[in-house]
Amino acid sequence: MKKTGMAKSDAKKLMGKMPAPGGANFGNSAVPVIDKREQRRLDQAAGLVPFAVKLNGALVQQLQTLAKERELDLNQLVADLLNKGLEA
Repeated sequence: MKKTGMAKSDAKKLMGKMPAPGGANFGNSAVPVIDKREQRRLDQAAGLVPFAVKLNGALVQQLQTLAKERELDLNQLVADLLNKGLEA
């Protein structure tokens, strides 16, 4: 292995990015990880459409605290608030 290759390998080890020997990640095996493509497919199947908006930071904090109080996902909370606002 060249000197640069060894330096890259050492850097990966230091950063913790090197895969574990055997391919097993102990401690992470119980948590299923959904990649972005799979999550997008699940969202589309549920009829969800991405909708980006820019909001004031104070308003975002209010929404986040309200979502924690109601124990809802932020997406669900915003959808509920928009529905109530459109009905009025």
